[in-house]
Amino acid sequence: MRLGVLDVGSNTVHLVVVDAQRGGPPTPMSNWKTPMRLVEYLDKKGAINNKGQEKLFSGVALAKEMSEQFRCDELLPFATSAIRSATNSDEVLDKLEKETGVRLRILSGEDEARLTFLAVRRWYGWSAGRICDLDIGGGSLEMSIGTNENPDVAVSVNLGAARLTRDWFDTDPPKKKDIERLREYIDETLDDPVAELLDSGPIDLAVGTSKTFRMLARLTGAAPSSAGPRVKRTLTQPGLRQLISFISRMTSADRAELEGVSADRSHQIVAGALVAEASMRKLGIDTLHMCPWALREGVIFRQTDQALLAN
Repeated sequence: MRLGVLDVGSNTVHLVVVDAQRGGPPTPMSNWKTPMRLVEYLDKKGAINNKGQEKLFSGVALAKEMSEQFRCDELLPFATSAIRSATNSDEVLDKLEKETGVRLRILSGEDEARLTFLAVRRWYGWSAGRICDLDIGGGSLEMSIGTNENPDVAVSVNLGAARLTRDWFDTDPPKKKDIERLREYIDETLDDPVAELLDSGPIDLAVGTSKTFRMLARLTGAAPSSAGPRVKRTLTQPGLRQLISFISRMTSADRAELEGVSADRSHQIVAGALVAEASMRKLGIDTLHMCPWALREGVIFRQTDQALLAN
């Protein structure tokens, strides 16, 4: 069956069209996205303002039109942290459905972590043992660990790269004192969830998913995306620490010139790198392996699994 997976995240509205089959990997047919940066359209009360809503409605309407052009059998629309945490999320969802006919399903942070973990497990298989997955989004950080397709522990904290950049940095490049204050905040926020993950058992394979981790890996020497998804890519603690020292002194415009950094995310890569470093350090992870599958693939696998059970 042909599925359209519509992912409305903090950074983008992203439509992936795939031909999905039971017992096999999804075959990509189309990949389209448009920058969103929804966390930048939150007012002082945490509500998505009118400009942000207009941008959201326009992006979703275009994605729906494209899914129809590709003759998708089903559209799987969902939203994550930015809309989930907005104080007017119900109102925005109702207006969006009225204007576009698309009703977004809000994934909880734990759902995000579990679905992403499912995709990671399918990529690496059972022989990988106990997997720990880290995923840095625009609005939140998801962490999960386990030996099965459903993780033993799945947690989400509001340590997204875009959210932290907006809340903690008011200069470009960020002030050294602001970076240090943010480091302390990240460490404190991670204390309890990291303890919960470590209590569940040892880590056999540490995995990173999300655009943020892929950019960080590329900046520390990993192969470019053009080399294909099966090329082994890793991110190490020493390499990440050196990278932070380098990029934290650059402007976002200068970072955007670096190979592997997208212009629409260059402003938030420093905050993302700080979250990555703290997570790896506190979990005792020296090397993180990059997985090309993540949340969208998890949504696809969940859908095809349910279709199989229904038949």
